[in-house]
Formats: sequence, C-alpha cells, structure tokens
Amino acid sequence: MLSTLQRSTRYLSAVSAARGLHKSALDVVERPAPEETVTSSFGRFIQSVQPRHLSPTVMQRSKRMVLDSIGVGLLGSTTDVFELALQHCQHMYAPDDVSFVYGRQGVKLSPTLAAFVNGVAAHSMDFDDTWHPATHPSGAVLPALLAISDMLHKNSKPSGLDFLTAFNVGIEIQGRLMRFSREAHNIPKRFHPPSVVGTMGSAAACARLLSLDRNQCSNALAIAASLAGAPMANAATQSKPLHIGNASRLGLEAALLASRGLEASPLVLDAVPGVAGFSAFYEDYAPNPIASLEEHEHSFLIESQDIAFKRFPAHLGMHWIADAAAIVHKTLVGLKGGSVSPDLVQDILLRVPLSKYINRPFPETEHQARHSFQFNACTALMDGEVTVQSFHPEALQRPELLALLSRVRVEHPHDNPANFNIMYGEVEVTLGSGDVLRGRCDTFYGHWRNPLSQESLQKKFRSNANTVLSNERVERLIEAVEGLDRLDDCKPLLAQLQ
Repeated sequence: MLSTLQRSTRYLSAVSAARGLHKSALDVVERPAPEETVTSSFGRFIQSVQPRHLSPTVMQRSKRMVLDSIGVGLLGSTTDVFELALQHCQHMYAPDDVSFVYGRQGVKLSPTLAAFVNGVAAHSMDFDDTWHPATHPSGAVLPALLAISDMLHKNSKPSGLDFLTAFNVGIEIQGRLMRFSREAHNIPKRFHPPSVVGTMGSAAACARLLSLDRNQCSNALAIAASLAGAPMANAATQSKPLHIGNASRLGLEAALLASRGLEASPLVLDAVPGVAGFSAFYEDYAPNPIASLEEHEHSFLIESQDIAFKRFPAHLGMHWIADAAAIVHKTLVGLKGGSVSPDLVQDILLRVPLSKYINRPFPETEHQARHSFQFNACTALMDGEVTVQSFHPEALQRPELLALLSRVRVEHPHDNPANFNIMYGEVEVTLGSGDVLRGRCDTFYGHWRNPLSQESLQKKFRSNANTVLSNERVERLIEAVEGLDRLDDCKPLLAQLQ
C-alpha cells in the first residue's frame, strides 16, 4: 500500500518544479508578451496576482464567502444526492485517501474526486452564494482549493494568504468572463453558469495555488473550456448539484493537466471569427484583455459588488417572493390573529420575472420546490418565513399548503426582467371578504445591496455546520476562517474539516 506521502507525491511530481512551492514562486512576475491576446492576458493575470493586490474589503468579503460555502457544504453532506455521489466515487474508483470529504470522518478520496463530492455538497440544497451576472461562484472554487491543500505534504501547505489569493483569482475570472456577455446578466436559459464559468474559475484558482507559469495558466483555462457546460434542463433535479461538483473537479483536472505540459488553444478566450472558443457559451460574447498588474492598478470585482448569501435553501429568485409574501403574512396575522388559514384566501397573484424553470405551480420534490415561485410564496404566506425544514417531504405535502397553491396566479410585468440586479417580487392576496393585501420586495436581506451582517452570516454557518460537527469544532472553524490571512499555513483550517 502507498503511504499518504507517496500518494501526494504522485499528484505533485509534475508541478513541483513549476510551483517552487508557494512562497518563492508567488513573488515571480513575468513580463507581458509583445502582442498580447485576451487568453494570454488572463494567463498573465492568474500567474502574477499577489496577496498585496487584495484590499481589506476583498479580503473580508472573500473570507465570508469561504465560511458560508463551508457551512452549506457541511449541511449538504447530509443530503441524498451527496450520499449517491460519494457512494459512486467509493465504489467505482480505486481507494485513494488523500483529500477529505465534508461531514465524513475518516473518509478521504483522490483530490479530484474530493473536489467533486464536496462541490456536490455545496450545491445539493441550492443554499450556496450567488453573484451578478448570475452564477454560484464559491462552490466551484473552494472544494478544489481545499482538495489541493489537503494533498500537499504537511510541510508544504499553502499559507492562508496564498489560499485567499487563489480563491479570489477563481472568483475574479468568473466575474470577468460573465461581464463579456449581456446575455449572462439574466437568469439563464441555456447553460447553467457555474458549469461554464465555474469550471474556468476552478482551473484558474488551482493554477494559481499550484504556482503554474503564465503559459500553463492559459492552457489550464483552455483545457477547462473543453470540460465546461451543462444544460438548464437539469435544474430542479438531483443532477443540478453535479454541475458544481464537476466544475470544481474538472477545473482542478485542467490545472493538473496543464502542469504536465498538455497544451490547448492559445486563443480560447478570444473572439475569433468563424471559430468558437469560449464564445460557444454566449452568443453575444465580446471579450477584453485584463490589464497588466504592473502597469495598472487592479480592482477586484467583489470590491465594488458584494455577494448574495441566502437565508434559506432555494433558488435566489425565491428570496424576493418569499419576503414579499412574509409581509402579507404579517399583515394577515395582525388582522385575523393566529395562523393563516387557507379558508381566508380567495386568490393569490404573484408578479415575478418570466423564467420558465422557476415557474412550477405544483412541485412534487424538494428540488422542484426550491425552484418554485408558487411554493415559496405560499410557504411564506402560511408560516411567515421559508426555512430548511420547509423543504422536508412532510412540509411539501401539507393540505393547507396545497390548498393555497391551487389559488395562485402568476403575472410577468414588463418592468420586472429576469435579472437578479433589478428584479422584484410582488404578492397580492385577495381575501374572501374582498380585502386585498399586498407585499413587495425590491431587495431582500442577503442580497449584495443588503448583505447579511456578520452576526447573521455566522448564525447561518453555525446552524449548518452543527448538523455534522461539534460546537467546539464549529467555533474553531469560524476562528480559522476569520484569521485565514494571518495563518502561516492552512493546517488549522483543514484540521477542523477532517
């Protein structure tokens, strides 16, 4: 049997020379090529970003993303889809105990498989963070970086600053790519964004943490482009979490293949007439190079736009309509007292964006319910809120809830586009008495314009992480993530996740 060190060495043999192992390699900055392409500029950016480029705002926001993603991943390790993915990896691949798995003490997989199952966990309940243009940025990147960090020898773990730098590279690459398309700003219809830009972000982050050179970073992106993409038809099914798992895994694989010298298109991110590169995913793709960090001051995108953290596990669009319905619930309870009875309600009108896959009048599964305007509106109307427990089987089949669902109508106003930055949710309830109650939400609590407080974020994390970890370990995790930029290596973080 191979020792853990031997197994780790097998994964790292092709990259150790290029890496120079973190601390020295991170100080190397290549000079830009005379004639730079979009693709080569991205490779240069990935290779040359230094911890000093992370502002205090970027540092703090990205640490919040790391904490939230770990929490939803730990909770996600209790789901059926995670268990199916884990069993598949354990039964179909040879044992290889290198990198940890969320919520499973003593269980380890190969780095790429650990990135896969932990990515599945992060999205298994649709509880992970969301950005604009629309994607789930952290779940595709963090599991891959944790897998790499776990596979490195105990004397070669990345510092917390190195880890955060790589994480922010992965987030930035996703944001840059989405901003090359107006189509990407809207709730998607064709490709699930994390399966597209998430794979690229994972590749970029892994290339950065492995300290690949500029050409290898460009190749990692080009290889990842060949591994990216999943259709929206699998939304609201158990297969949707696989999109995040595959993005994390395949991005890591792309970086490892690039480290071995595998080459790919040097123009994959450029708009080449007659040849589809990354433009295959977005019909209006119009890219620009990233300016040199040595010649221009770089501002990371999360400096100017925060991340949305969800208060309950459902598609982001549900948070508008749930908050609007909760307003009506509060008014109705104030008028009638006690709980909300369906007998009081004659008609429910929802004014929401036109988006077919989240317009589900009678959801039959928890995954469909997480993508149903009608379900989340009626749940909040009855209970005053939507919670993790709202999606349990017994909650889905409540007679009172089904009665309310049968009274829902949906309208799609022209001034309410399917765009997370400018959409709204409106609920209008007509009572049997003829009275009409209205609730509207333009920006829910947790949106990037109205972010969760640190207290609320930590409360969510504790609730999620406590499902599989002790209170003591949960508090140590909070401490490790909060002090990540001050850690000489990532061992204190990894130790709490083993």
